[in-house]
Amino acid sequence: MVAALDRPWIPEISALYCSTEQKAIDGTEILARHLSLPFTQIHELGENDRSATGFLPPEEFEQVADQFFAMPHESVRGWETAIAAQQRIVAAVKALVQADSSVGTIAIVSHGAVGTLLHCHLSGRPIDRRWDQPPNGGGNVYAFQLNPTQVFSWWRPIDEGNT
Repeated sequence: MVAALDRPWIPEISALYCSTEQKAIDGTEILARHLSLPFTQIHELGENDRSATGFLPPEEFEQVADQFFAMPHESVRGWETAIAAQQRIVAAVKALVQADSSVGTIAIVSHGAVGTLLHCHLSGRPIDRRWDQPPNGGGNVYAFQLNPTQVFSWWRPIDEGNT
């Protein structure tokens, strides 16, 4: 996140929201300090509920994540379904946008599956892992608007170019 602070779109941010998970909070705190803005944590912006399996080794996690996206209406190994997660995330984003009274860009700091499920909804595509963030270790971004709904880009590294 620190590497992104010199991007030309960063000063346009007027409101910050994140999930309640530590990685998202840590990234949002970097932005908040840089912009001298408060931020709001929203539980519904969290990753899909994977508590049924707990930590999985990376290779096994990737296999289960593939199934999560491939069978969006089914619970894979007790995980929250992709469609339920998507509905929760979309509702949270719509609610925060509607409640936000800032005049600039809203930044939402969350997680890969969250962004992917939101991206699929906003772009009118079925849930599919091919729209997941690239396998570059995270730290990706895309820009969208809700009214009218438009996605301006696919995932890009946050420290690269404009959104």
